[in-house]
Amino acid sequence: MEVIKDKNVLINTVEQAIEQLRPFLIADGGNIELIDITDENVVQVKFIGACQSCSMSAMTLKGGVEETIKKAAPQIVSVVEIKE
Repeated sequence: MEVIKDKNVLINTVEQAIEQLRPFLIADGGNIELIDITDENVVQVKFIGACQSCSMSAMTLKGGVEETIKKAAPQIVSVVEIKE
């Protein structure tokens, strides 16, 4: 898979990957929002609704969200949750 260099294209690619997961999160009463992609290729996301307080959110983040995003955009180093 080709490495995406244009940040706008990368953001779009990551958003499309998140869209694949969104129906599963919504079904459980939650959602996810892309906050930013750092210059170090770390994706920052925020869980919304039931996902914020779910005891499985860390596993969902690494096993579901990060895996899906890295398949779509291999240059992504990691995905981290931003809590407010």
